[in-house]
Amino acid sequence: TNEFSQVDGIPIIALLLGWAGVLPFAALVMSATLGQPGHAGAAVAALVGYGSIILSFMGGVLWGLEMSQSRSQAAYVASIVPALTAAAAMFLQPPFGILLLLCGFAGLLAYDLSLSRSGGAPKWYPVLRWQLTTAVVALLAMTLLFAPQP
Repeated sequence: TNEFSQVDGIPIIALLLGWAGVLPFAALVMSATLGQPGHAGAAVAALVGYGSIILSFMGGVLWGLEMSQSRSQAAYVASIVPALTAAAAMFLQPPFGILLLLCGFAGLLAYDLSLSRSGGAPKWYPVLRWQLTTAVVALLAMTLLFAPQP
């Protein structure tokens, strides 16, 4: 790889695609908080749906890391928790679904940091996870604070 293929050790493609995944969060939060009040409910519902997809995807990342290393059965179990959390969030009323997603992303970050410290993820992974999760959690918190509630 050349010197331009990584930033802080993070592969450029992972950095770009990770941040591209944050863009729909930002657009939906802007729509929910700054858009027409009559459309806020639809934006919040879409935010819960998109957040659930991404949280489930992150569980799939854990599953893949575990498959590549076969470290423990508990790690396989941990990898399905994000999808179960996301599914539950979709059944809750918006403020509670968003709060559950916020907790899910924060909890997953804590797990990922622990996994990285034990050598279960690439060295650059926690740096990227901090960046992306901080943005997502902040955006979800903004929705809780500023979006009109039903």
